Amino acid sequence: MEGYQKSFGPLLTALLALVLLWPGSLRAGETEPALALSPPALVLKGIPFEVTVSGTPAQPLWLVLDGRRHALVFDGGEALVEGLVTGADHAALALVDATGRVLAEAQSPAIAAWLSVLPALLAIVLALVFRQVILALFVAICVGGWLGYGLAGERLLTSVLDSVNVHVLTAASDSEHMSVVLFCLLIGGMVGIISRNGGTVGIARHITRFVRGRRSAQTTTGLLGTAIFFDDYANALIVGNTMRNITDKLRISREKLAYIVDSTAAPVSAILLVTTWIGFQVGLIDEALRPLAGFEGSAYGVFLAAIGYSFYPILALLFVFMISLSGRDFGPMLKAEIRAVQRCGGQDEALTDREAIAEEASIDAKPGIPHRALNAIIPMTVLVLTTLGGIWYTGMSELGFPAGASLRDVFGNGDSFTAMMWGSLLSTLVALVMTRAQGLLSMDETAHYWFEGVKSMLLPITILMMAWALSSVNEALNTSDYLVSVLSDSLSPELIPVSVFLLSAFTAFATGSSWGVMGIMMPLVVPLAWAVLQHHGLAGDPAAMHLFYAAVAAVLAGAVWGDHCSPLAETTLLAAMASGCGLVEHVRTQLPYALFVGVISTLCAVLPVAYGLPWWLGLAISAGIMALGLRLLGRRAEAPEQETDVPTRAEADAR
Repeated sequence: MEGYQKSFGPLLTALLALVLLWPGSLRAGETEPALALSPPALVLKGIPFEVTVSGTPAQPLWLVLDGRRHALVFDGGEALVEGLVTGADHAALALVDATGRVLAEAQSPAIAAWLSVLPALLAIVLALVFRQVILALFVAICVGGWLGYGLAGERLLTSVLDSVNVHVLTAASDSEHMSVVLFCLLIGGMVGIISRNGGTVGIARHITRFVRGRRSAQTTTGLLGTAIFFDDYANALIVGNTMRNITDKLRISREKLAYIVDSTAAPVSAILLVTTWIGFQVGLIDEALRPLAGFEGSAYGVFLAAIGYSFYPILALLFVFMISLSGRDFGPMLKAEIRAVQRCGGQDEALTDREAIAEEASIDAKPGIPHRALNAIIPMTVLVLTTLGGIWYTGMSELGFPAGASLRDVFGNGDSFTAMMWGSLLSTLVALVMTRAQGLLSMDETAHYWFEGVKSMLLPITILMMAWALSSVNEALNTSDYLVSVLSDSLSPELIPVSVFLLSAFTAFATGSSWGVMGIMMPLVVPLAWAVLQHHGLAGDPAAMHLFYAAVAAVLAGAVWGDHCSPLAETTLLAAMASGCGLVEHVRTQLPYALFVGVISTLCAVLPVAYGLPWWLGLAISAGIMALGLRLLGRRAEAPEQETDVPTRAEADAR
């Protein structure tokens, strides 16, 4: 025992002294409060950027940026400084005190501002030229990652490795992105089941009884797309999967189906009063209106007043029905329609397309079983009703289940991603139970064809993931900041709507995100439009408020127009996927139509209305010019007498 004490006594004494002296030693070692310097990961030359300094300093501090001192004013433990780099290849930052002592240093690479749009443009050009979407997106992501490192030569290999390990992985980690992925997979599985159990054949036969030919089939598709207005994602997936077999049977090209689906998805969701878009838009408008001095009115009132000035979404919907009812087409769409009419069968030929976004297995109905339309109608109805009910429930939950909540407020605050997953899951379960209850397929067969349906979605989901990754790369490169800087100079009030419309469209085209464009542009455009009106003494003048509403609508309309033209847009991908059409073919055939409507809406509605023409007259004139242009440019893909040919029940069964 005595030896034990001799051995460990000094050690215990030293440990005890250390514990007693520890707080004092900490206090003695403290010299400066901890300060954090947070520079941007990348700087664009000539574009202002912000540097954040956080901490609680005990003395005045300055931030030195390329030799210039900026005094720091801390508010809530943070200070923001706006910097600018013009010629250097990096932004050198230093945090200094009154004596000039450097407390912290950092630097960010700087690149020419125009390079920030290079990845998006590269993806678009490569996709259109080589018709290899995945390769185009991969190259664009790698180039964007390299630009993010300031084009450092030693970082080139790292940029290639980061394409999947960082950018795609980040896109896959987003909960809303995964909601869309799960929705697509479950929808694909449900379609696989109802295709094999004869449900899709049954519904096709029933709808064929009312479809009087190719015109009425296209019109029916457009009406269905307008009826499913509550969400653009659900719209594209439901309408495309429901009508694909019918349009194949009537030899309507997959390109035409994808165009109708795409042009009735975002436009109708953007302008109707009860959709998942409304809460997002009204929230952006409300946030942008708060700092405006002298403005009287609500965010929802501004949104309602701006609907009439949303020329492109309204005219795009109208043009769908012009195309469908007239039976006329022009450009690449006409060639696609001629190919579809001339082939012996629609579906099998369409599935051999090398560019098909979903190289789906041909899932035919099982021989020898009855083809009941209810086996498709009931799961689809469950999908729609559950999605609507889910949006209502999540919206009410977000609002706290108030007694007098309006339907617009409820749907505006609903969680469409959660509701879509609920709907797709329940519809899949209903399809499975109905199939087994009727003894149409064994459990092994049901599982097999569910996986066949899921498998058809793997390629489009891969493209979707890479498109999301490229979107995050564009965000890291501050692409939108550069595009917005184009309008940094003062504008006359009448030119604000058209300038905002064109810039929003180009930004959406380059980035592929209509919601992203709205989120970026709305907080900038609303104060800009109000400031310009104030500068000219027009703020609050009822005779000039149409310019303010038109500027707000131009953000939405431009975002939808650019979304329709871009192969990177999510709704473009989903419309092509649900229609079984090649993504590149969908973009090639839809682009002339989108440009046709967009140019007419710009020249005949946006500009004249800004100079005083009533909005309804601008819409009427644009509609008349579109009809005249379609009459002059378009022609039918078949002889007129074939339009009214109606398949008999025997012919439908034989097919």
